[in-house]
Amino acid sequence: MYRGEHRVLIANRGEIAIRIAKACLDLNQNFVCVYTEADRESGHVRFALENGGEKSLFRIGSYRDANEVFSVADRSDASAIHPGYGFFAEDFRFARRVVKREKPLIFIGPSWRVIQELGDKINTKRLARSLGVPTVPGSDRPIYDELEAVELADSLFSFQREQGFKAPAIMVKASAGGGGMGIEEVNDPDEFRSVYRRIRNYAKRQFNDEGVLIEQRIFGFNHLEVQVVGEQSGKKHVHFGTRNCSVQSSGNQKRIEVAPGFAPNEIHYIFNASGVLASITEHSLSMARAVNYDSVGTWEWIVTPRGEPFLMEVNTRIQVENGVSAAISSVKGETGVNIVREQVRLGLGDSLNYTQADIDLSGVAIEYRIIAENPDKNFAPWVGRIEKFDWQSQDWLEVYTQVPTDRPYEIPTEFDPNLALGIVYGENLEQAQKRGIEFLNGLTLQGQDRAGRKLESNCSYLIDKTSALLEF
Repeated sequence: MYRGEHRVLIANRGEIAIRIAKACLDLNQNFVCVYTEADRESGHVRFALENGGEKSLFRIGSYRDANEVFSVADRSDASAIHPGYGFFAEDFRFARRVVKREKPLIFIGPSWRVIQELGDKINTKRLARSLGVPTVPGSDRPIYDELEAVELADSLFSFQREQGFKAPAIMVKASAGGGGMGIEEVNDPDEFRSVYRRIRNYAKRQFNDEGVLIEQRIFGFNHLEVQVVGEQSGKKHVHFGTRNCSVQSSGNQKRIEVAPGFAPNEIHYIFNASGVLASITEHSLSMARAVNYDSVGTWEWIVTPRGEPFLMEVNTRIQVENGVSAAISSVKGETGVNIVREQVRLGLGDSLNYTQADIDLSGVAIEYRIIAENPDKNFAPWVGRIEKFDWQSQDWLEVYTQVPTDRPYEIPTEFDPNLALGIVYGENLEQAQKRGIEFLNGLTLQGQDRAGRKLESNCSYLIDKTSALLEF
């Protein structure tokens, strides 16, 4: 059970800060929020004031300043820190500092050692291969030597040509990177050296590690994930199913997520889709057990058109799309699963008081990322003032947002223009798709920029993509 009453410092912003704060209240725990000047009109600021008063809100200069975060922790008498996603969520040095400082705190997330081990793509790949988990062909250790990198790249290009690939390609990645950053595709062997040097320099600047991973490019794949939850002991693990995140922007940023990852009862696949889902789930759990994974985490996979799964990476944090997995889940017959709440509860020392047999997965859920952007112009962000934002409430719909619905809101230019997450549930894929289109068509989203140009959003793009969800 909990080690007493806690005050959780939420080192994040926007909708995830609100969801963490709500989870704390639901667990009868106190919370503290932080905000920057650019975020003074954000919904998480209002929520903190209305539900915790002025003592629950502190202004800081930057969400990325660890010293400011720890200063707030001390001033507010916080006993735990939740990093949300982004910022410090996968920074093992920050997590280590949380628990090893003179006034130690609880880090609500995996232990810093687990973050360090799984945050490195090379270490993850080695662990996976040692357990028989399939990984993308390529290097299984950091490559620092350019001649060695060129030799490996040439061998991968040759292999693809021998296999009859019409357009061979390889991926060059910063081994310590994540979240789609520090990755470039190379189609021409003559361009490899310059890309390798660019990624190596990027990795040194961003991660202080020049290690580079070189892998074969997999074409036409689907991007799947497995949602894992572990007890703080690292000895008990369950999963909350799979999800498909294949609808992405040109920058490989997710726009629609669907749970479960395939719909074999409604769509014909040329491979055993149910078998693939079972395989990636068991592989993910085997790795979680091997490293004593001790929090919420996501195992990310790619699946080829022939149904071959390859592990990409492990995200050692709560993810944006956790809610779509929760929407299809029930525990001991009770719906309303809240994975953010579970992370907080387990992070504060409570036990995982259910087993995999207690978890039921049914129906289909779709999560839409509603963003002020123009998909027709390479997903260029739109910046301006939102005048109206509203939607029709439904018992099959959840909307998470930091955007106020009762007053205008200026989108901060310092952050991505993410407006809301809409999660739609259906008894099957067809019903979820119909409800998703109904939600998007009924959304009120109006505004203009300083030049008087109307608000741009990706809603039409999301509608267009809904009809073919989970099709390969």
